[in-house]
Amino acid sequence: MQNISEIADGLGLNPQHVLPYGHHKAKISLDAMSGDAMSGGGGQGKLVVVTGITPTPAGEGKTTTAIGLTQGMGRLGHKVTVNLREPTLGPIFGIKGGGTGGGMARIVPEDEINIHFTGDAHAVASAHNLLAALVDNAVFRRAIPDFDADGIHWPRVADASDRGLRQVIAGVGAAAGVYGPLREARFDIVSASEIMAILALADGPSDLRERLSRIVVGVTRGGAPVSVARLGVQGALMSLLHQTVRPNLVQTLEGQPALVHAGPFGNIAHGCSSILADRLALRYADYVITEAGFASDLGFEKFMHIKTRQSGLMPRAAVLVASARALKWHGGAGRRNLNRPNEGSVIAGGPNLAHHVGIVTGFGLPCVVAVNRFGSDSAEELAAVKRIALDAGAAAAVECDGYSRGGAGAEELAQAVADAAQSDRPITYAYPLDAPAQDKALALARKIYGADNVVWSAQALSQLKYFESQGWGNLPICMAKTHLSISHDPALRNRPQGYTFPVNDLRASVGAGFLYALAGRIETLPGLPTRPRALEMDVTPDGEVTGILN
Repeated sequence: MQNISEIADGLGLNPQHVLPYGHHKAKISLDAMSGDAMSGGGGQGKLVVVTGITPTPAGEGKTTTAIGLTQGMGRLGHKVTVNLREPTLGPIFGIKGGGTGGGMARIVPEDEINIHFTGDAHAVASAHNLLAALVDNAVFRRAIPDFDADGIHWPRVADASDRGLRQVIAGVGAAAGVYGPLREARFDIVSASEIMAILALADGPSDLRERLSRIVVGVTRGGAPVSVARLGVQGALMSLLHQTVRPNLVQTLEGQPALVHAGPFGNIAHGCSSILADRLALRYADYVITEAGFASDLGFEKFMHIKTRQSGLMPRAAVLVASARALKWHGGAGRRNLNRPNEGSVIAGGPNLAHHVGIVTGFGLPCVVAVNRFGSDSAEELAAVKRIALDAGAAAAVECDGYSRGGAGAEELAQAVADAAQSDRPITYAYPLDAPAQDKALALARKIYGADNVVWSAQALSQLKYFESQGWGNLPICMAKTHLSISHDPALRNRPQGYTFPVNDLRASVGAGFLYALAGRIETLPGLPTRPRALEMDVTPDGEVTGILN
């Protein structure tokens, strides 16, 4: 690993704007984006977003591909960064493991990035739970007329996968009136906090403060929203969060800069790294490779409708990660048979890939399909994946072996992406921002999820009516649905079509700037698997954390 000062210097950052956290990571001052700040570069880079087909138990290697692509770009001589979300502790100790790539396509130092890092997630958790305490205290002290325990909507958060905290009773005690308001409550994981989404979408400290002040924590008995501004605690939250707006700088295994900043949930939030990191990187790099959570029907769609619209930073191309193994799964093969050659199953699963290519090109972007190679893939299977992608309208379909070979295994992909990113096409959105919420949901259901229509529950319609009465009806829709299917039903593999998409509930993240609609049951606090990865983790006598990576 190079010293982080060398990575910053190679990017062209002024040393005064680099705030080291040890030898191998740093925060970058927002002053680095001022007009006269840059010691090198100075142009406007090209933004490339990496997404994927519907996730499977086999894993498609989206983050590994994004990092490998970055390393491949570096080998071609391009000045490039990779911008990723900060990993979440819960999945690290649960089933997923670290969020820093794999094999020869990784960002480092993995143990520090995955565990604690620069403290951003801890600051978000502290701010979120401080707000929860202040809300409870406002009810306990009767600080706001008609605001009682039944009107509290703000949960608490934890950074562990702990299903026992999903639904709790708070304020239990022997003496009434001593332990705070007695009520049902819940915990979410930190990445599901609205504050994390706000951090990812804010364009600076002033915008962060404004967004925090708009957070709605509950309603009075008369239906009036209770906001952070009404509580008067935005200053307290800023005291915990003001340093988190600075993007974090680390590096790939091959020495390219990596900006890892913010980590919002991919379901009830938009699942993308920060606008500030993208804006910073685009000032200094020729190409900025960023990643959107889950598949194109979730993270990429939200990247376009929420992040791109709020930031004004338009991608020039999209990379869609697929694999022969994944298509075999969508074609009906069992998990134990995914390593067995079966071109027929690849072809049968092809509609899933074709649908995701259509989602990307539907926004007007050139789509480069990265066929992530695994050792068990046959030449016939790989050829079938590429043929399906090209027939569906992909600009290119290229095999990638970043896991085994690092940047050398992604040079062809890097060249295809560089070629695709030269175009500057206008973006076509699935819905106009001023469309009614029901029209937005219908557009998503038909254009993104392949459904025929949408049915709203009475509860969701009631919430929508209230949100419209408060002036929030024209906010973008952030759909909270399963990541395991294009549809709302995780059991529906491949390309479901002609079904009815349900909206069971509707909630508002006013500070983040979107309404999130719930389709099916969405767990906002994961549970641990039968054998958690925590059982494999340890620290060597030299201080190296082991067991993080798959």
